[in-house]
Amino acid sequence: MAYETKIIDTARTNELLEICRPMNYYRHKADINGICVELFSCRKEFIDMWSDNFYHMSDSVRSHARIYCIDDGTTELHAEYDISTHTIFLFNFDYYGWIKSVALGLAGNILEREHWVYSVHGAAIDIDGKGVTLIAPSKTGKTTQSWGLLREANSHLISDDWYFVQFGTGRPRINGSEKNCYIDADIGDVWEEYKPLVTGVKFDNKGRGIGNVRWVRGQGSVISKTSMSIVILLKRDKEDPTIVSELSTEDALSYLQSHDFCNPHQLIRDETSVGIRTDFFRKYLSQCKVYMVNTTCSAEETQERIRTLIRQS
Repeated sequence: MAYETKIIDTARTNELLEICRPMNYYRHKADINGICVELFSCRKEFIDMWSDNFYHMSDSVRSHARIYCIDDGTTELHAEYDISTHTIFLFNFDYYGWIKSVALGLAGNILEREHWVYSVHGAAIDIDGKGVTLIAPSKTGKTTQSWGLLREANSHLISDDWYFVQFGTGRPRINGSEKNCYIDADIGDVWEEYKPLVTGVKFDNKGRGIGNVRWVRGQGSVISKTSMSIVILLKRDKEDPTIVSELSTEDALSYLQSHDFCNPHQLIRDETSVGIRTDFFRKYLSQCKVYMVNTTCSAEETQERIRTLIRQS
């Protein structure tokens, strides 16, 4: 992770709140799977992106978690997190992508500890009623391949980045986390269908912006939930000639553990939290078909192999 997260106590929180009170903050509440997360920032562009990114929560609802952005120009980039009040202070964050990931991490902590709802840092798509997820370390093609799958007939986006899982009878049930996606400016370079989407997005200093996939795929192209059937893990290993393989639950879990559950935005990594996530993924993987896809081929060839795998499952 590019920034360090320090765990702080209530006394430090109160000290930082005294610093924040005189600031002329913009503020906005987001509904993240039922958790109200409120952002306080002096940068209107962050509030505008936040408002486009997440579903809105009523102002009459008290926030469950809070994010305060502090731009003092002197302190090193870092975060200070009070677990007891679900309040986090972000020092000199100039990248919206980190802020939105912190928000998802805050909501995820509350949900996994108090509601038995678990987070997955991955893309999820419903294809003709079948839930498919791509989970992968950075730079292995997760975003490219998930947006490629969204071009398939009868496909619907749940999330391209983060979703939540619950267990009950039948397959695991999943819910999306965001209203619109935080996309790369080059998404239309690989899949031409998305070039019209890119032209309507205002991009930030990192070449990313909030895009509404409904503009190019139609109003019904995004749905809030599905049940999960197929888990596809991605890797990029030129030394391994195998492109597609089916994995056992334990082999898949071992891969995820070796890559920090493919989630660099876990705010708490203590023994209890890691144990909760390990137990969750073991159960989740055991209830789905799990495959590994090695993304050393071209994006188009990898996409065709993934589609074939889904059709045959």
